[in-house]
Amino acid sequence: MDKKQKAESRKQKAQNATHSNVAPILSVSNSNNNGYPILPVSGFRRYIHLKTTLALCFMLWAFGLKAQEIRANVTVVANQVTGVDKKIFTTLQNAIREFLNNRRWTSDAYTPAERIECNFLLNIQQEIGTNAYKAALTIQATRPVYNSGYVTSLLNTQDNNVAFRYVEFQPLEFSDNRVVANDPLVSNLTATLAYYVYIILGLDYDSFSPRGGDAFFKRALNIVNNAPDGKDIAGWKAFEGNRNRYWLQDNLLNAKFSRFHDVMYQYHRQGLDEMYDNINKGRSVIMNCLNMLYAIHQDVPNSMLLQVFFTAKSDELLKIFAKAPPQEKSRAAQMLAQMDVTNANKYQQMK
Repeated sequence: MDKKQKAESRKQKAQNATHSNVAPILSVSNSNNNGYPILPVSGFRRYIHLKTTLALCFMLWAFGLKAQEIRANVTVVANQVTGVDKKIFTTLQNAIREFLNNRRWTSDAYTPAERIECNFLLNIQQEIGTNAYKAALTIQATRPVYNSGYVTSLLNTQDNNVAFRYVEFQPLEFSDNRVVANDPLVSNLTATLAYYVYIILGLDYDSFSPRGGDAFFKRALNIVNNAPDGKDIAGWKAFEGNRNRYWLQDNLLNAKFSRFHDVMYQYHRQGLDEMYDNINKGRSVIMNCLNMLYAIHQDVPNSMLLQVFFTAKSDELLKIFAKAPPQEKSRAAQMLAQMDVTNANKYQQMK
């Protein structure tokens, strides 16, 4: 998929630029010996203004080509926290939004229309120390479907183990080369946010090109390997549970799940993106993706990665197979009910 197609697919929000007719301003009958127009003072001002405007437009266009990759809506709520000035959490919300949206996460050139739409909801549940809090973080990311106004969910997950320290107006800083700064609790917030940005980028790139997200999953692994450690910090280690940051990146880079990356590409690029032209062909590709996922499920039952996938895709899959031929619908329902037990009853109703 070339960059033009990707830009169109990403949102189809970029509107055709409206160009003013500049000819009348530059149309003059006299010129000096060098060929430059001789203008009265008022005309000269208009001429200079036009040149400045065109230069500014070019600068804005060039900046647009280097736009950041993420367009994140950020919400911080702290209804369960008492005795703390709530203005601090508004400041934190703005700081997280700037951290996610204003940072360059890749070396690739993005147009504004290509930015990945995300939602980050930080629900602060309790104060665990001086300027320290425990929270749950909900992360959602979407991808546009080519040649349509439909967006598909790439990620919809919740992390219930986000402990951090924040003093109002302190800058949110992160470096891949130094994940942990002086205070592990301060670093844990930015490390967690950066980790999920890399997961989102990896899934998004996987959906546009085969194994396109590997580099970003490895960056997430780097954060896990160098993650903050200390009291109240959890989610980075294998022994802390079977559904945490460690296991998600482990599954994404584990050879046992290599077919998952084929699924991500085929499901989106060859399945959903083709459905505008041929619904049956697109659904057939997605059916084959279910077969590949089922093979993964048989090898590694109850994995975190498949749980994350189906949390994002269950409603969509129900709609895709709702009008499938009876035999295909029955087979899809059977596999889905076994792989995604949480939504088994919904799948059984498809039969």
